[in-house]
Amino acid sequence: RDRLNVLRTDAQFWLDLDELVATSEVLVDRPAGQPHPDFPELIYPFDYGYLAATTGGDGAEIDVWIGSLTELTVTAVACTVDRYKRDAELKVFLGCSEDDLARISTFLRVEAELPHLLILRGSLASARGDDDRADT
Repeated sequence: RDRLNVLRTDAQFWLDLDELVATSEVLVDRPAGQPHPDFPELIYPFDYGYLAATTGGDGAEIDVWIGSLTELTVTAVACTVDRYKRDAELKVFLGCSEDDLARISTFLRVEAELPHLLILRGSLASARGDDDRADT
């Protein structure tokens, strides 16, 4: 019974996130191939931006990564911890294939030195055999 409540909560998380994305303007402020404004050695592998008129964990807008798929659906989120800024954030991945997710995760972990948890939406996790949850 408790597991069913967790599953409902998981599904509601993705539904609410879908709604937030659908009702927000997605703005790209760091296009793929461009350097980070403060750390020029960091080159963004994909478009990176934010959801306008939202608030993330750092007080700025919610960050988004935009992958190579044409449909910009929520495919995953990452929970990051930045020990230098002393903050934690949620980053939303839109239209990301598994390869996109792997490249972005490596960028965050290795190049940007941001430890994170990558949480795949149920359909991606199920396809990989990582998760047996029903998903929306």
